[in-house]
Amino acid sequence: MAPTNEQIAAPKKDTPTFSPNKVTVLFVLGGPGAGKGTQCANLVRDYNFTHLSAGDLLRAEQDRKDSEFGDLIKSYIKDGKIVPMEVTVQLLENAMKEVVEKDKDHKGKFLIDGFPRKMDQALKFEETVCPSKFVLFYDCPEEEMQKRLLKRGKTSGRSDDNAESIKKRFKTFVETSMPVVDFFQKQNRVIKIVATKTPDEVYKETKEKLEQRLGKEF
Repeated sequence: MAPTNEQIAAPKKDTPTFSPNKVTVLFVLGGPGAGKGTQCANLVRDYNFTHLSAGDLLRAEQDRKDSEFGDLIKSYIKDGKIVPMEVTVQLLENAMKEVVEKDKDHKGKFLIDGFPRKMDQALKFEETVCPSKFVLFYDCPEEEMQKRLLKRGKTSGRSDDNAESIKKRFKTFVETSMPVVDFFQKQNRVIKIVATKTPDEVYKETKEKLEQRLGKEF
């Protein structure tokens, strides 16, 4: 039987696990196929970030032997629905702990890709794990994203890279994730990048805008 939300709720904490003075978190948002993974890989290569993809963590967890969340995650992903936030937040926190504990100064720089998908996830993560610095938002029209994903689906082997799942994912993104972008925008915490250019041009803009906000040595 799948665990209920009550069963998977983490214990309540008064302060976040990580201090933003030691741990830098950038949320990376954009519709499915906006090129988030490609840009994260570039930033990891050049700036020593750790890239955490919420989707990859969930996919890995659903296949992990004896995972308590496996079946629950599978059913949500198959339906194009958002996995309960307690699960995703816990998996992200675990992955961050691994990195920070290995660092001699207990520091870390993280790109959290495809998260938060909903407003309650954003608030929960900032309250319990670590306040973020910014949202990197890759802005890309739906038609372009669809074209990219259908092309990717020919080789990705991902069960959700098909026309029906893609349509559901777009709808979910617009209805639930765009309010997150708007929320951070009001706090002047969004770096918006036009994602329709070539990957190299998109990366050039990403670097320039990050340097403006975080300084040359971010």
